Amino acid sequence: MTGSPRGRASDRALGPAVSLAQARRIALAAQGFGRPRPAAVTMRQVQGVIDRLAQFQIDSINVVARAHYLPLFSRLGPYDTALLDRAASRPPRRLFEYWGHAASLIDVALEPALRPRMAAHARRAWPKADAIRAAHPDLAARILADLAAHGPLRASDIEHTEVRSREHWGWNWSEAKHVLEWLLTTGEVSPAGRTRSFERRYALRADVLPAGVLATPTPSAEDAALTLARRAMAALGVADTYQVADYFRTRSDATAAALARLAASGEVERVSVPGWRDAWLWAAAARPRRLRTQALISPFDSLVYERRRLESLFGLRYRIEIYTPAPKRVYGYYVYLFLCDERFAARVDLKADRTAGVLRVPSSWLEDGADAAAVAPRLAEELRTMASWLGLTDVVVEPRGSLADALAASC
Repeated sequence: MTGSPRGRASDRALGPAVSLAQARRIALAAQGFGRPRPAAVTMRQVQGVIDRLAQFQIDSINVVARAHYLPLFSRLGPYDTALLDRAASRPPRRLFEYWGHAASLIDVALEPALRPRMAAHARRAWPKADAIRAAHPDLAARILADLAAHGPLRASDIEHTEVRSREHWGWNWSEAKHVLEWLLTTGEVSPAGRTRSFERRYALRADVLPAGVLATPTPSAEDAALTLARRAMAALGVADTYQVADYFRTRSDATAAALARLAASGEVERVSVPGWRDAWLWAAAARPRRLRTQALISPFDSLVYERRRLESLFGLRYRIEIYTPAPKRVYGYYVYLFLCDERFAARVDLKADRTAGVLRVPSSWLEDGADAAAVAPRLAEELRTMASWLGLTDVVVEPRGSLADALAASC
């Protein structure tokens, strides 16, 4: 994103000016920050976050907790993860697993809006799955019959004889798994949940989705894009066209057309944000004068989906270093950002050492301009809260990073 902080004449012509400080507060409030945490979290509060964010990204790494559990903790504080499990895997399901921003648990009310995406996937080539289906013309039908008779099933539960290749560690999918993933992406099956080892349990979509959702007519591609843009804007508060498209990974042209429709209906308005080429404001967005909050933000939280947005709003460069060789990592393996009021004040590499019963902090770093004396006690409090939520008894801060000494003293 480019542009003068004061904005060019063409920028000002786009709409009312929104300062970066205002945009930050709008974005944080839209994501559910700055609200008091409930004394006890019930399904009502969980549903409130689902309504607000629309999706929780899934990731297999469990160094602290599975990624989809963290957004609720960041916003609500300690909660029983069985609430989220129930919302995603027991009728009446409030969430279903599909491709949103990435693999995600998505508000089940959005399933009809994702059907045009499923149909588009069905029309495109799937080289591996297509080759398997050509070699075994009855395999997809047998899988669907097995799911109808015995589902939900794991890929390994499907009876199919083959010689398995071992040439690609980590992606050594069986032929049945390839076909199941094709059936999932094209909308014929849906995950009914995950096993303890994080394997998908596949089922027919009619056995997963609520009857009311199944009965909802499939919208046109244009109306589906409108629905997704509406939910993305509500979740972002203020955003440019690219950021709106990125939220559910929709096409930029379809998103731009949807935003024009939302502007015509008065649901969004054009504004000018310093440094942004274009900007939209959700008309119903809260516009707080100040925010008081503290939260640990995981790498897959919707607040930090789009890294350029993060950099332009908060002046923060944030990259996941999971796949970076250890000697080349700058901050650590699985780094959380610490949100302190209206800014990111620190970042911490975290690891739940379940054997020792402690939450380890291999490194901790103070962000530029933040005050260690003010930040460390609040971060320590949040780390102790997280440790307790995870069933751990202590926080152990290791001596690496610019905040390590102050944080260790506060813990």
